[in-house]
Amino acid sequence: MSANSLILAAEEESHNPLLPATYDIVWSIVALAIVGLVFWKFVLPRAQEVLAERTDGIVGGLKRASDAQLEADALLKQREEQLLETRAVAAQIREDARLRGQEIIAELRTQGEAESARIVAAGRSQLRAERDQIVAELRADLGRTAVDLAEKIVGEHLEDSVKRGQTVDRFLADLDATSAQRK
Repeated sequence: MSANSLILAAEEESHNPLLPATYDIVWSIVALAIVGLVFWKFVLPRAQEVLAERTDGIVGGLKRASDAQLEADALLKQREEQLLETRAVAAQIREDARLRGQEIIAELRTQGEAESARIVAAGRSQLRAERDQIVAELRADLGRTAVDLAEKIVGEHLEDSVKRGQTVDRFLADLDATSAQRK
């Protein structure tokens, strides 16, 4: 065997096939250090910035959502208070309208009663006037009839207006006295 083959055979016996060669380990460590340095210098800070921005965005969003929820709750409470106040005002307006309606009805009733009393009084006054007129007409007719009857009974002509008036008055007084006795 040659010397080279002995060296190779000796190396092969001492060399573990599971372990890489030393130069491979060294160059792998250098490449890993360069990638680690680039990652640590450029990628990791940018990833931390993005993570911080997202954290701030999430925390800020939650804070804004919480603030918005508190503001919405305050607005809701304010709207409910306004609604209650509006309902109270509406109830007061309805009550005022009801009371005003009752006042108007009472006022109209009073006016109606006054108008009714005025119409009744006017009617009674008109009836009295018509009755007085009819009584006067009846007295005049009754007086003429009485004079005509008296002329026939007495047989003389009663032309004298004084005598005629006295006769009519006496006759009517007798009639009034007779009707007063009957009642």
